Amino acid sequence: MATEQLVVVGGDATGMAAASQARRLKKPDELAITAFERGHYTSYSACGIPYWVGGEVDGPDGLIARTAQEHRARDIDLRLRCEVTELDLDRGRVRTRELDNGGRESWTGFDKLVLATGARPRRPDLPGIDAPGVHGVQTLDDGQALLDTLDASPGRRAVIVGAGYIGVEMAEALIRRGYEVTVLEQSAQPMSTLDPDMGALVHEAMCAMGIETVRGATVTGVLTDDEGTSGGGRARAVTTEDAEYPADVVVLGLGVRPETTLAAAAGLPLGASGGLLTDLAMRVRGHDHIWAGGDCVEVLDLVSGQLRHIALGTHANKHGQVIGANVGGGYATFPGVVGTAVSKVCDLEIARTGLLEREALAAGLRFVTVTVEATNRAGYYPGARPMHVKMLAERRTGRLLGVQIVGREGAGKRVDIAAVALTAGMTVERMTALDLGYAPPFSPVWDPVLVAARKAAAAVRDAGA
Repeated sequence: MATEQLVVVGGDATGMAAASQARRLKKPDELAITAFERGHYTSYSACGIPYWVGGEVDGPDGLIARTAQEHRARDIDLRLRCEVTELDLDRGRVRTRELDNGGRESWTGFDKLVLATGARPRRPDLPGIDAPGVHGVQTLDDGQALLDTLDASPGRRAVIVGAGYIGVEMAEALIRRGYEVTVLEQSAQPMSTLDPDMGALVHEAMCAMGIETVRGATVTGVLTDDEGTSGGGRARAVTTEDAEYPADVVVLGLGVRPETTLAAAAGLPLGASGGLLTDLAMRVRGHDHIWAGGDCVEVLDLVSGQLRHIALGTHANKHGQVIGANVGGGYATFPGVVGTAVSKVCDLEIARTGLLEREALAAGLRFVTVTVEATNRAGYYPGARPMHVKMLAERRTGRLLGVQIVGREGAGKRVDIAAVALTAGMTVERMTALDLGYAPPFSPVWDPVLVAARKAAAAVRDAGA
């Protein structure tokens, strides 16, 4: 029997999880695996980059789950610094270019193909946006480049463009390094992954931490130290429609978009966000021998029933396991997500799962909302801190639609209660009977999530009256 050839494009979470799982199921004489990664690292935690930059964890080696040498020892031909530049689906081959070997190009054939090309930071087309000192943060190479800039910079002023997850996490990292941090956010509140009323709580807390957070700021360009916004010198300031903010380093926290340039050029199906479309087995629609996963695909939102692009390492690793099982002759599916995410800026924890108000409206849902303020532990216990919980429930059925939480210690991971309830399709009424753990150091006798569920259940009853 001829040996099948598997090519994996992308050497991080999805790609190498798929390759490793396929190798567990098929021996080298059954399946030859070649993986291409354009960067210097493989199988790493991109989510840990802000904490590496902030000095809380060691890197880059400390963020690597499995080295290239370990993959190769498992009979996976992993080629670092080798970029795939073209997919030839008709002939079943990929064109590659060696980035450290004079740009040498070659073709590699495949019987099966896995696309794990990830996402790329959004970088608006503005004057000076590509100047030295302006950084996106997506890969370990990006993290190292940012650290090199910080080490070489004589100044201590940082401007972060965008106040999403990466923006607030990088704000904390640079505060830890002693920088004066300004965050510029175009929206009315930071954290557009929250409803505005919850984002306002984040804004208030960031300002109290000494992070200058400018809302409604439309960035118009980056000034450089030689010829203004169009020169080739280093970044020295960020301009908006209203002001100029001095900067020794600029970090882009504008989110990411699927990296599907190769897929689009090859005519593979893309969704509204530009992410690849797959079936439940993570097979690219219409292509039995091609799989895709991670930050380059769209996934099913189990709450709204719509497709979304959600870039998270949790999903990427699960996709890789599913793909590897199917490539290796087994069977697995990825049913979808409920949109759970958690982050923090200094001691403020921020979490959400399910739908925001605008997302529920876009899905055509009618709903009620409630917000409660409680404490993270019994109010009489030392260290009790305030916590805000917002809950959305479907108006007619009482089905839980979404939860957002902003608070201090112990707030963020409470969102997992809601994530499980969402996955199970629970109503807020049923949630009130959940048997959660209780002791004064960990929670009030009525956990804040259950207090919100009780209030939401009452709102549903009142709406139906």
